[in-house]
Amino acid sequence: MSDTPAWSAGPGTPPAQPARIAPTEAEAAREALTRVRTEVAKAVVGQEAAVSGLVIALLCRGHVLLEGVPGVAKTLLVRALSASLSLTTTRVQFTPDLMPGDVTGSLVYDARTAQFDFREGPVFTNILLADEINRTPPKTQASLLEAMEERQVSVDGKPRPLPDPFVVAATQNPVEYEGTYALPEAQLDRFLLKLTMPLPPREVELEVLARHAAGFDPRDLAAAGVRPVAGPEDLAAATHAVRQVTIDPAVMGYVVDVVRATRSSPSLALGVSPRGATALLATSRAWAWLAGRDYVTPDDVKALARPTLRHRVQLRPEAELEGVSVEGVLDSVLATVPVPR
Repeated sequence: MSDTPAWSAGPGTPPAQPARIAPTEAEAAREALTRVRTEVAKAVVGQEAAVSGLVIALLCRGHVLLEGVPGVAKTLLVRALSASLSLTTTRVQFTPDLMPGDVTGSLVYDARTAQFDFREGPVFTNILLADEINRTPPKTQASLLEAMEERQVSVDGKPRPLPDPFVVAATQNPVEYEGTYALPEAQLDRFLLKLTMPLPPREVELEVLARHAAGFDPRDLAAAGVRPVAGPEDLAAATHAVRQVTIDPAVMGYVVDVVRATRSSPSLALGVSPRGATALLATSRAWAWLAGRDYVTPDDVKALARPTLRHRVQLRPEAELEGVSVEGVLDSVLATVPVPR
């Protein structure tokens, strides 16, 4: 499901409704994705919220911004998820000298045929791990925009479609800003979710050490027991089923009221756009479906509001000086907007 609005074909033309999917097929897909979370837990300990967020992004065909200090298993999480879903994954380390063609691919002259052949870049994969995306200049960051939004890249004027599914999981380091390039709001808004990966509590860190002491090798997921338990066909069926999750007009109004409340918050210089409202609708439907329901509740909206909206708002400088945080503003919005009964 896209996080962009679906416009009607013309005045008075209702949007096309997706064909219904058999309940047994939808249930099989849900069970497969539940097993995926179990498989990922064999390699990654204590990051259940991030795992769920990445699964929701795959269901919505959206992109994810992962934020956490080095060493909290961001790369391992993406690799384990792709291994359990039989998806291809590529990791790109973004650096200040990385060029757009290094990501999208480029034309290379073949002396044998005297022609230019297109060599695919690492973006031609199912899950692209864009490591430390804020370390590369805006020109290279922008090269991802078409790929993220259109699911294609254009080289020499020719569009080249990307694999399906295609999801960008970009990481950024929240503690090092020297020599980095902050992502512009236009590109931040292209990410469906922003997931934070905190440092683990003591008992979880003990479990990590116990696994390493027992011989766990993060570079050998097969030895850790991570195996494919679902595939692209399960994701396709699940995505289809999520589109059939209904949302009551009152709950839809709640989504709109939450988004509009961010625009009038005195602490925010930038509120959530309509694209953010459609993103919150999409993630709430995916969360409801994963929970085994075919309808959205206000609690679903509340559960996904923070990861869906936190990167779409901007604090006023004076609010930052007063110690106000984005999380605090969103908590205040969710506490004050009336919940439909």
